Amino acid sequence: MSIVLTPDLHSSRIARINPVAKLGAALLVSLTLVLTIDWVSAGVALVLEAVLLPFAGVSARQFWLRTAPIWIAAVAAAIATALYGADSGETVWRLGFVTVTQGSLALAGAIALRVLAIGIPGVILFATSDPTELADGLAQLVRLPARFVLGALAALRLVGLFVDDWRALAMARRARGLGDGRNPIAVLRRWGSQAFALLVLSLRRGSKLATAMEAKGFGGDSARTWARSSRFGAAETAMVAIGAAIAVIAASCAVVAGTWSFVVS
Repeated sequence: MSIVLTPDLHSSRIARINPVAKLGAALLVSLTLVLTIDWVSAGVALVLEAVLLPFAGVSARQFWLRTAPIWIAAVAAAIATALYGADSGETVWRLGFVTVTQGSLALAGAIALRVLAIGIPGVILFATSDPTELADGLAQLVRLPARFVLGALAALRLVGLFVDDWRALAMARRARGLGDGRNPIAVLRRWGSQAFALLVLSLRRGSKLATAMEAKGFGGDSARTWARSSRFGAAETAMVAIGAAIAVIAASCAVVAGTWSFVVS
């Protein structure tokens, strides 16, 4: 069972597409939106992504749970930009050295839309991808070094153990009477000592895993063979084409509307 895919996502259409194609489509959209800060390109991309969202096979509950950090980040970025962004236009609100203008509000909206348009498809596409299939594709199709890819895959597989270790440490400390303090300072000290214990445990497990992988030949320089063949077919080509189409349409709409603005200019 994958640590990312849930049972109802295994049968979705996007879940059956090679993760490399999904990664390529997300990168095309992200790189296009990173080049500019305007609300038209980000808004158009977000609308097109929303139209394609039902094909991901993600329920409403899963969508909101998985994308909650993206929405929080978008709101936080918008507030920070509105308060401390470049001032232009009429002043809407002022408090001491903090000024909110029409220009900073427009910029805040563009930033929020861009965070959503970049973050949401990345989260959804990753949620419908199996890490092992992604590693196979990166090594076989993209030709990334096998040692790097397999090491990253092993580290990703340990994320679940990382969470379990944190819970086990908390229960062990509570059993010894070290986790009952409600004082904020005591809580911070407990988290600090528990985090240090988790770091030591993680380093020990990582060194053991590295030794085991070296013993099994994962660190060799010879060409590797793969148990699963990673293929890039018509569905994968269509996925990349959809990502390119979203990027081109969003950029074209921004250029036609006159809002396209390179961030490096």
